Amino acid sequence: MLRVRILHNGSAHWGELLDGSVRLDGGGEVDAEQACWLAPVEPTKIIAVHLTYQSRLTEYKANTPPEPSYFMKPPTTLNGHLGELRRPHGTRYLNYEGEIAVVVGREMKGVKAEHVHEYVAGFAPANDVGLHDFRHADRGSMLRVKGQDGFLPIGPAMVTADQWTPDDGFTLTTRINGEVVQQGDADDLIWDYRYQLADLCRVITLVPGDVVLTGTPANSRPMDVGDVVEVEIEGFPALRNTVVDWDVDLTGPGDQPETSANTLHVALAIPEDEAERRVAAGEV
Repeated sequence: MLRVRILHNGSAHWGELLDGSVRLDGGGEVDAEQACWLAPVEPTKIIAVHLTYQSRLTEYKANTPPEPSYFMKPPTTLNGHLGELRRPHGTRYLNYEGEIAVVVGREMKGVKAEHVHEYVAGFAPANDVGLHDFRHADRGSMLRVKGQDGFLPIGPAMVTADQWTPDDGFTLTTRINGEVVQQGDADDLIWDYRYQLADLCRVITLVPGDVVLTGTPANSRPMDVGDVVEVEIEGFPALRNTVVDWDVDLTGPGDQPETSANTLHVALAIPEDEAERRVAAGEV
């Protein structure tokens, strides 16, 4: 089943995505082409993982970490299918990261990896957007980089866990303006969703609706204004969003956007020493 949330008559409604329409849980149908899509999740928390695909570690010439590490995104980062991705005016390094989101269906605490699937509601395409012009400012928290409003489109639908699981094998693809820019599969993944959720629920209670983002493969790069970015789990509807210029005033208290060596290293996968040389030489 493909579960969706849409804005209908001024309020959010859950429903099922059919062939060309959304059948609302409370009755009635809405033409899918006329739907205003919301993220098909209602989390209390969103947890993301840093590095879980071998291709990305290879790209950064990094050693495999002994265990996964995580950060959190506020629920206000949620965005829906066809929603706008706002790049603040004057910034340049708004990166896409195609991922598979896992949605928790039952409370999880101390669940072993072999039983994790029993607690999952479903899976959905996600784009873990990051503004790396703030990379120097977050000191590892990722709050400014990954936590801004609308920086997590999910959808258009969540496929329920009784219908599909990444254990069956998957291909995760990101496209920019129709061109494939990222692709990953189960063979590229170091720690799967079962391992990640079992790891997390040892120390954090996961409750129904919570979202875990399971990582992105190599070739995350900046998006330009006007770009259409798609994230697709093969066999299911693709998530699609458009990048727009956002004329917002970011001046005031706190760190300001800048192109640091860490910005270049992470956003463009440039070796750290080369990134430092470019910044020192003013080649930014």
